[in-house]
Amino acid sequence: MISENPDKPQTKTPDFFTRFGHLIRERFSLEEDKDDEDAIIQTISRGIEFKGVNLWTLIFAIFIASIGLNVNSTAVIIGAMLISPLMGPIMGIGLGVGINDLTMIQRGLKNLSIAVFISLLTSTVYFLLSPLHIAQSELLARTSPTVWDAFIAIFGGLAGIIAGSRREKVSNVIPGVAIATALMPPLCTAGYGLSTGNFYYFAGAFYLFLINSVCISLATFLIVRFLGYSQKEYPTPEIERRVRNTIWVAVLIVVVPSTYLGYQIVRKTIFEQAAKRFVNNECNFQYRQVIKYDALFHRKKSRIELTLVGEALPSDSINLLKSKMLAYGLKDAQLIVRQGNFKDVPVDMDAITSSVTDQVVRYNQAAIVMKDQTIDSLRRYISMTETARLNVSDLRDELKTLMPDVQYFTAARSLVMPAKGNKPDTLLMVYAKFSRRHTAGERRRIESWLRTRTKSKRIKLLIE
Repeated sequence: MISENPDKPQTKTPDFFTRFGHLIRERFSLEEDKDDEDAIIQTISRGIEFKGVNLWTLIFAIFIASIGLNVNSTAVIIGAMLISPLMGPIMGIGLGVGINDLTMIQRGLKNLSIAVFISLLTSTVYFLLSPLHIAQSELLARTSPTVWDAFIAIFGGLAGIIAGSRREKVSNVIPGVAIATALMPPLCTAGYGLSTGNFYYFAGAFYLFLINSVCISLATFLIVRFLGYSQKEYPTPEIERRVRNTIWVAVLIVVVPSTYLGYQIVRKTIFEQAAKRFVNNECNFQYRQVIKYDALFHRKKSRIELTLVGEALPSDSINLLKSKMLAYGLKDAQLIVRQGNFKDVPVDMDAITSSVTDQVVRYNQAAIVMKDQTIDSLRRYISMTETARLNVSDLRDELKTLMPDVQYFTAARSLVMPAKGNKPDTLLMVYAKFSRRHTAGERRRIESWLRTRTKSKRIKLLIE
């Protein structure tokens, strides 16, 4: 039996994991520089109230954000989000739920309701008085909330409460959270919906505000519980159960519809990209032009509408297009081709003018290119002709100085076609008749002179 060496070092796997876990805990610990619990609660509690300075600041911020949405200015909207004090009561609600402080929850809900009412009233009055009534892109962006807005609000709320719980406040976090979560613009957009009677805009924008508010409160609640703040006792178990149920209902109201909307937006984006590829790759027709196409997404039956000018597209070509849609992931989409009669179809004349202009420009460019190619070909032909032209009389006189016994002489360039292929070759054909028979050396001398004199690589010399 072999005994183990007691002096041999043993591998202590548990110690490695212990040290690694300690390193992770130390690296991600939130205990360092954590402010006093009472000081944090006091700071958040002071920000809940909406009166005096906070209320006037909110009104001015609403006016600024409404103007920014009205004139489509991103910089102005960001400025309004930085001014807005809306984060106070929202974080107060999350803190109250986290420490079981029913009074703080009620204060937060009350002041948030006041802030929402003042915001909607102010923005509605502004848009009623404003001479600009067109919904710009910045405003429209706040009417279709998705699950990504919920993620942004949760992560922003987590960053905000963590920064707010530090002894030395991180100055750039709270403004960043205010910009990322965007509490102010949705309320202004909801006011625009009220002023114009557009319930869709109002519902979408207010739902976005609700998503941001609930998720920021939820993030505050999670961090407060994670940091282990001391919790109060609810007056009765029934109130505790009611608060817990309310939290779950609010979370479900936010998560479920926004997830569905996000899923539909992803489907819409994929459909529009596939439709664009299909039109660009498959709808290039001869003698006709696509002047407009619409990719209309619907959760049950999407469709692609093509508007053509020029010769009518045959039905078999349309059926061929429909068969090609499968390769682009458009199996369930409907293809509608509008051509010929546009009596009942709204046609964008600017699109037609632009399309015709593009066609004329492309035709002119093609004609110019063709003319340039023709000119270049003619120039090359002239150059080759001038090079290929042989002055037979001069060649004959020069040959006489080499071979005085020459009697007849002629030379011409000829095209020789090979037995296989269609690419011709150029050959210099030379015929000469002498009064005597020449030796092989004299023949080579004549060929060498001809190559040098005519700059021809291939020569066929016929001597009689």
